[in-house]
Amino acid sequence: MKNDNLIPKEWNRNGLPGWAYFSDDLLDVENEELFRKHWQLVCHVNDIPEPGDYHTYDIAKERAFVIRGHDGVIRSFHNLCRHKGARVVSGSSGQCNKAMICPYHGWAYNLDGTLRGIAERESFPPMKKEDWGLKPIEQEIWHGFIFIRFKSSIQPPVSKILERFDEEVSNYRLNTMLPDGNGVWKETLDVNWKAIRDVDNEGYHVRQAHPGLHDLYGNDYFDEPYIEGASRSVGYFSGGPSKLWSVQQYKNILPKIEHLPPSNQQAWIYIGMFPNIVFGFYPDSVIYYQEIPISATKTVQQGAVYRHKNESRELRASRYLSNRIDRDTMAEDQMLCVWACEAAQSSAYDGVVLSDLEYGLKTFHDHLRSKIPAIDSRDEPEKKHLWSKRSSD
Repeated sequence: MKNDNLIPKEWNRNGLPGWAYFSDDLLDVENEELFRKHWQLVCHVNDIPEPGDYHTYDIAKERAFVIRGHDGVIRSFHNLCRHKGARVVSGSSGQCNKAMICPYHGWAYNLDGTLRGIAERESFPPMKKEDWGLKPIEQEIWHGFIFIRFKSSIQPPVSKILERFDEEVSNYRLNTMLPDGNGVWKETLDVNWKAIRDVDNEGYHVRQAHPGLHDLYGNDYFDEPYIEGASRSVGYFSGGPSKLWSVQQYKNILPKIEHLPPSNQQAWIYIGMFPNIVFGFYPDSVIYYQEIPISATKTVQQGAVYRHKNESRELRASRYLSNRIDRDTMAEDQMLCVWACEAAQSSAYDGVVLSDLEYGLKTFHDHLRSKIPAIDSRDEPEKKHLWSKRSSD
């Protein structure tokens, strides 16, 4: 339930300055300090169930992939051939048979990343195979979800960051869930990535901007603050009839999920992980979504849906309806993000003042400030100052 003690009586109600939403120099710092040094979610173990199955992930000018080996072990690598840096595997996902073959010059790698063979090897100087395998990436699997980190830092492991949610999350049996068959969805938005996070980290706008969610929750929705890299939001279903067809049918059709406790049978629960990951735990499914910055003013938002292993007809219909509610909510949020980024570049823009109901957003901004202190400057600093006085990793 909601804990009002998480919100102090006195706190700084200022949001980020406008320049932080369209600065190319700031994005360079964010790429290094946030996206390379913090954990990134690639996919679920059941997205790559067979040996040779792989899934790729690109962010912050880095390229990675995870692959299941012939031994069943999942490993993560930089998606760069050791010859000239070409992509060893292509597309968002796929399947390799006995080996990974670079499409540029034909260098071959075993599924465990070791070098298998070099085309025209006699044309190269002496080379030891054990020195020329694919470069591994730090990896962690949490409840079936595969995370990677491009650069080591003092940030704790995923299991530690999300530790306080383990008991609740374990009820959903994530290891057994399966992809819904639609792959990873992607939406390209002409906004800064933080604008999407800003909308997502506060529920103050739900009543006005999201008729579907408000119909589902009523007033029983709240956000908890980011604490040591993670946050939680909860919406409990409102009682009585709903106005919207999708919401009413969802409530009518949704069956009881035997392995979920009563408190989770009629609730949507969100867990956020700094800087750019959100899980949604629904009775009918589990989802994730994340933001991938392309430039200071262009972002790809992507995500996927996972279903229960033994999905009944009623549960499948419920999942369709929850996805329909989510789809409408996303479209509504996208317009809000566009307006927010437009406003940040206006001569009339002088910042924002935050409500108690936006305390989750405030703590997200605090996490940004702790990693990049200069982000709080009223006017955009010179690039060298954006890099100066950084906190430790």
